[in-house]
Amino acid sequence: MEFEPVIGVEIHVELKTKSKIFSQAPCTFGEEPNSQTVLFDWAFPGTLPIVNKEAVSYAIKICTALHMRIDHTLYFDRKNYFYPDLPKGYQITQQFRPIGTKGEIVLTIGGKERRIGVEQAHLEEDTAKQIHLNDISLLNFNRCGTPLLEIVSLPDMRSGEEAMKYVEAIREIVTYLGVSDGKMENGSMRCDINISLRPKGETAFGTKCECKNLNTIQNIKAAVDYEIKRQSEILNAGGKVEQETRRYDESQKKTVLMRKKTNAIDYKYFREPNIVPIDLDEDFIYDAVHSMNKLPDAYRKELAKKGLDEYQIEELLKDQDFVLFFEGCLDLAVKNPTTLWNLLMVDVLGYLNKEEKKLKDLPFSKEQLVELSDLLSQGKINSRQGKEILLSMMTEGKDPLQLVEEKGLEQISDQDEVEKVVSQCLAQNAQSISDWKRGKDRALGYLVGQAMKISKGKINPALAKEKILEKIGECGSEKDK
Repeated sequence: MEFEPVIGVEIHVELKTKSKIFSQAPCTFGEEPNSQTVLFDWAFPGTLPIVNKEAVSYAIKICTALHMRIDHTLYFDRKNYFYPDLPKGYQITQQFRPIGTKGEIVLTIGGKERRIGVEQAHLEEDTAKQIHLNDISLLNFNRCGTPLLEIVSLPDMRSGEEAMKYVEAIREIVTYLGVSDGKMENGSMRCDINISLRPKGETAFGTKCECKNLNTIQNIKAAVDYEIKRQSEILNAGGKVEQETRRYDESQKKTVLMRKKTNAIDYKYFREPNIVPIDLDEDFIYDAVHSMNKLPDAYRKELAKKGLDEYQIEELLKDQDFVLFFEGCLDLAVKNPTTLWNLLMVDVLGYLNKEEKKLKDLPFSKEQLVELSDLLSQGKINSRQGKEILLSMMTEGKDPLQLVEEKGLEQISDQDEVEKVVSQCLAQNAQSISDWKRGKDRALGYLVGQAMKISKGKINPALAKEKILEKIGECGSEKDK
């Protein structure tokens, strides 16, 4: 029997605020355990929550980016359960009135658009971090109270690739907005996925299994694909899928059982009595929405208009710093954005990776990179000379025009000069001309190379090739006689 997967995703995004959502304790990562806390984080009697305005503003930005309806009154609820990483014995969350509802995100997969519904997004506090050793478990309360926005999709996804692309798109949005660093490896963004199967053509849902705490984009696809295969095999063998919580074991490349879900937990939700409903001022919402950074899709449209192809755009969008740098170069009226892209995403990126440096460590400015790009696109230097100049710029920080002059690298593009070099080249390579006329097309590349050699790499190779072809005619002209 053929089955259709039904997939929903819950994403917890840690918001990059200065302090926690209900206390003045700092939000930091990597500090000494239990050093970034105040009494409220430890649930000392008499301590009360204070709502972090910045966290609310960040939540509004994300909800706006996901085309959600914003609730203009802020309500919080208590989710009651006893667990060692929850010092109060309850979590403050938004069960009944989430800040954002009824949104969507548009994915492009295989050249086709897929609209994935977003059911809701709600604010809540994070728990402490548990560290499990051989015979004991330790608790680090630094994370306790960090603001989270939980984004809950509709069960609209139908494959591991769609789930992966959805999470990728959410991470892209929150990082470009600057509201989260989106680092799954640090737990700044955590993801749970619900997967069920149903016979193709049916509308009723099957029994779902939940994969918890997937911590890389690649593992999301791998876990969903494995779970689809596992559940299909059970159903095709006449078995019954049990409702379970599972995790993905990267070493075994499969999901493994954590616990079975026999009954739904009763969290006994009720309105948080220590936070009165807060009416969000229209100006507050307006300021949040109109201070949003440019979103990835806006960059996609702009870069496509500049002539970049889909591959170039997606590679650039992988790092916001590179996008901003590239955009700054475009503002300087660079003559050929594709030439600029090649310099930045091939040569500069390769150098930075090799030297383990960041874009901010470059010793030259955007203006200087644009200058080099324009020298290349205008044919004043060739690609080999461009690489030589760029290397000197990266190591010495010198101006490209200064380097061209110092090294005597300006490309020969004058028609008369090209004519002289080509004539000399052809006079010295009669055998290659003969090979060309007998149909050996590789001879042309050799002749262009010889012209480059004669000019010590300075001749414009495109002009040299054009001039050589004018003089030697079509390939195989003697062979056809």
